[in-house]
Amino acid sequence: MKNKIFIFEFVSGGGFNKVNIPISLFCEGYGMLRSIIIDFKSLNFEIKTMLDYRINNLAQFLPVDDLSITNSQDNFLKKFKTFVEECKYIFIIAPESSNVLYNLSDIVKKANRILLSTNLKGIRLGMSKLNTYSFFKENKIPSPKTYLIPIRNKQLDSEFILQKFNILKKPVVIKPEDGVGAESIYYFESQYQLKHFFLNFQHKVEFGRRYILQEFIEGKDLSVSLIGVPYIGDSQFKSPILLSINSQNIDIKHSNYESEYYGGTTPIENFEEIKNKLNDILEKINFSVISGYYGIDFISTNDAKQFFIEINPRLTTSYIGLRNVINYNPAKLILDSQLNSINNYEVKYLNHSIFSRIEMDYYEEMRDTGINEELTQKLVNEIPEFVTPPISLKISNHFTSLIATKSKSLSESKNRMKEIKNTLRRYGFENIK
Repeated sequence: MKNKIFIFEFVSGGGFNKVNIPISLFCEGYGMLRSIIIDFKSLNFEIKTMLDYRINNLAQFLPVDDLSITNSQDNFLKKFKTFVEECKYIFIIAPESSNVLYNLSDIVKKANRILLSTNLKGIRLGMSKLNTYSFFKENKIPSPKTYLIPIRNKQLDSEFILQKFNILKKPVVIKPEDGVGAESIYYFESQYQLKHFFLNFQHKVEFGRRYILQEFIEGKDLSVSLIGVPYIGDSQFKSPILLSINSQNIDIKHSNYESEYYGGTTPIENFEEIKNKLNDILEKINFSVISGYYGIDFISTNDAKQFFIEINPRLTTSYIGLRNVINYNPAKLILDSQLNSINNYEVKYLNHSIFSRIEMDYYEEMRDTGINEELTQKLVNEIPEFVTPPISLKISNHFTSLIATKSKSLSESKNRMKEIKNTLRRYGFENIK
């Protein structure tokens, strides 16, 4: 068991094997899975993983020693526990909503295995936006005002929401208290929009789930990728290691109340300026409750203020970009931090990366499973930036993929993205976004 590691990504690994889910979730989940597998493989680990049967054609791109396909009739949790028993090290990527990430990580700890992903205390803090807001307030970190929305007659209390909106006198968002990423974020600028939502879109609110109302902060959507270090006495390394600061391409202002995350770039253009401000904040706060890789979403306003929004206690999509730009294999930093063998690493930025989900249509001849393997292999050979090659579900001409560039500058990354899209057009893809 010495060098055996089980790397499990909930979405692509079969956590949703009995339900239908958007292809975009498979795309991002698989992209994170493949990236972290490649990085741990370079550390000479023997790797085991699971893959959902609907994307089993992507197994060929995973350099693993043992791969189990999760079919629709399988009990994914039973398979998960078997792999946990067989390996010394475990790394989990899963949503914190509905206690999924916490419960899976708890299984690992109870099996006395070494959990390399975020620790239980860190997950408990990040899985609740209210707990996170309280943590930020206690530590005097600027954060948007946040309120738990009461339930009245089995629905969100619209009167409470309107009352808070009138007090704040600015745009607000409503989102799940345990939400993940850009999931189910609803943006409102007026009373009319709020009333229209509750009159026509109440069905979007998931019954039995807690929701929060949060003031909307106008500015750039950013995130910081961190590695928390276990706290040992007066260790000088109790502050988290700052890996990168990333822009986020998030759209929450749809008229039909749809929210979407498309990716981002790293590092950001004014990196050093923002980094110095963040380090000033991080050095004053005891983040030692969180170990392992995690991210913090924040807003940088036009007057150069930073508002912390939430903690993501897990590997995030930004990872597929940052691994292309820093001077270390981030999996090595994650391993060393969790084994208390962290050194005084100086993270340097050698490249720039745009990491982005690309949507497109394909009207050439397809098989029942989508484009044929020969074309997929040609695309991957010609476009090595593919983290997730073009995939679709069922018989559909609409494909999604995940790209991560590795260039010397933002302008070079943008030019490379144009070249990639032109190559896709040459292969017969259209309506590329």
